[in-house]
Parts: sequence; C-alpha cells; structure tokens
Amino acid sequence: MQFFYIYKPLAHPELDNYVSPFSIEERLMHVAEAKRRLGTSVSWLADTMDNAYHEMVGKTPNSEFVLDADGNIVARRAWSDPEALRADMERLVGAVEKPTAVADLDLPAQPPIPTVAKGIVPRVPKPEGALPMEIEPQTGSTDIPFYAKLRAEGTPELFQTGKGTMYLGFHLDPLYRVHWNNETDPVEFRIDAPDGVSVDPAHGAGVEPVEPADADPREFLVEVDGQPGDTLGLRVQYFACDDALTFCIPVRQDYRVHLKRDENHDWSIRTAPDGSVDLSLPGGGTMRRATGSPPPQDGD
Repeated sequence: MQFFYIYKPLAHPELDNYVSPFSIEERLMHVAEAKRRLGTSVSWLADTMDNAYHEMVGKTPNSEFVLDADGNIVARRAWSDPEALRADMERLVGAVEKPTAVADLDLPAQPPIPTVAKGIVPRVPKPEGALPMEIEPQTGSTDIPFYAKLRAEGTPELFQTGKGTMYLGFHLDPLYRVHWNNETDPVEFRIDAPDGVSVDPAHGAGVEPVEPADADPREFLVEVDGQPGDTLGLRVQYFACDDALTFCIPVRQDYRVHLKRDENHDWSIRTAPDGSVDLSLPGGGTMRRATGSPPPQDGD
C-alpha cells in the first residue's frame, strides 16, 4: 500500500501559530514544515488554491479514503480512524504478524522554530460566535510576501443582515520568521467602504510596546453597517524585520473583505505563549488545552 497526506485549507488557523497561506508556494512551505515537524517519510499532496479536492470530498475536516489499484474508492470515512484503517488493510491486503506501533517508528520530529518574544501584547477577545469571512489578498499588487496575514471574522448577524461586529487580526506568518519592528510606526489599517456602508472605526493603529520587537498578533474590532455580501477595501501598513536581522522594511498591502462566511475555514484556535491552547468556539466560550497535553486531532 502507498500512503499520502493531503494538505487542504487550515481548518483552525492559529493552532501552533500557523496561519492560512495565500499562494500555492506558501502551501508547499507548509508541507515542508509539516514534514520537518512530524519527521515522517509519508508523501504529501497539496490541494490547489481553489480547494478543488476539499470541495470534491464535501469539505470534510479529517477524511480518509482507501483506493484500489484501479483508483476505485473501497473504503471511506469523514474522520480518520486508525483502527478502522487497520481493519481495511487486513481485509484488502492481508494481516501482518507484527503490526507497526507508533513507538516503533522513532520519528525525528522537530519542535516549532523559536522566534522573538510573545505574550507582550494582550489579545483582543473575539465577538461571540465569530466565524471567518471571505478575504482576497491582493497578491498581485506587491512582490513582497504577506509576512503578516489578515484574518477577518464576523458575527452571525453580520453575515445575515450586513450589520454587526468584525474582528481584524494581523498575524505574522511563522514560516517567514519575521517580527514587528516596534521602534518605528505601529501597524496601521485603513478601510475603504462603498457608498451606503459605514465602518467604525475605518482607521486604526496598533499598540506601541516598550519592547523593540515581538511576534504577537495585532487585533482590532470594527462595527459594520451594510448589506450581506458587501465588499470592503482594506490596506495595512507595518514594518517587518526578519529574525536573523538581515532586513527590516516597511510593508503596505491590500485586501478585499467580503461580508460573507468563508466556508473553507472554521473557528480559530489560539496558542498562548506558554504553549497552552484556547479553542474559541463558534457558539461562544472557549476550551483550554494545557501545556504539554496532546494537540486536538484536526484536518489541518
């Protein structure tokens, strides 16, 4: 049998501080990081940026498929089940005398690469029930990578009526190993709303920590009064420095933000500086995973 991992949209961005990629090149960077973190020799496949595979399998979060030599699906499940997969293998190929256990693998797994200080800037509580919104990073407008990536979330009433609270979070992409330069102007955003749509505030600037550098998200809450499906223009400006201190540059990047639900992503999972995890649940409230406990199973 041949085994493949399939990279799909991140179900819960922010788990271990990873954020959703904006290009196929960045998806392949995520695949390389997953190989490094897991230490596995299993081959990976990456879904296309239009999420064709994800759509084809019904947007299942952690699905599992077994195909025969002719490409026919002979077993499937929406959530991976190792014991059921073992039974499939024994039924289709045959049992082995000594099944491989996880302890037998001795995988050379690696921890996340450390960056500058975190836990400097307090997190902004997200509105109850907030879920991701569709965004379009204007990647063609700049040759500079989106070192900081926007995550926009809206309350249920914002999707239903066009009126509600919008969360804007600018998260540094850990794969680029960059940090905020706090010795110059802070992160700043500006929203361009179409006629008939009001946004408050339409302009905002981040905090100015006393530390010269950090890697915490910059987060804002905005009240929107428009119609479902309206589109906002958003521009963000910031200074980014790489952790190796080989560059420190001003960055200006643009987005289009749609007042509609992004069906390819789910609620975010916040990783605290101590390694514990807060799961911001869509119905409100959080669950917390302590440092060192096993991570939640996920389709990321």
